Amino acid sequence: MYRDRENGWVFGVCAGIADQFNLNLGMVRVIAVVSLLLFFWLTAAVYLGMTLLVREKPLRYSGTRNEYDFWRLHRRDEWRHP
Repeated sequence: MYRDRENGWVFGVCAGIADQFNLNLGMVRVIAVVSLLLFFWLTAAVYLGMTLLVREKPLRYSGTRNEYDFWRLHRRDEWRHP
């Protein structure tokens, strides 16, 4: 499990939970806010604990080598709009 700072608002804890369990991110955020309103200290402690203990999601290059070569070989001027 990782914290997803790229898709997260504060520290990426909710985004990491949604990604790990394949849940809707909005639903996880709503549950977190409702939990924060009902059980403030417990929710705040769990959130801060996860922020400190769970590592941040590593960045990965998602393209392929062929795509990289394609963009590298084409001149920039060919892609400009008139």
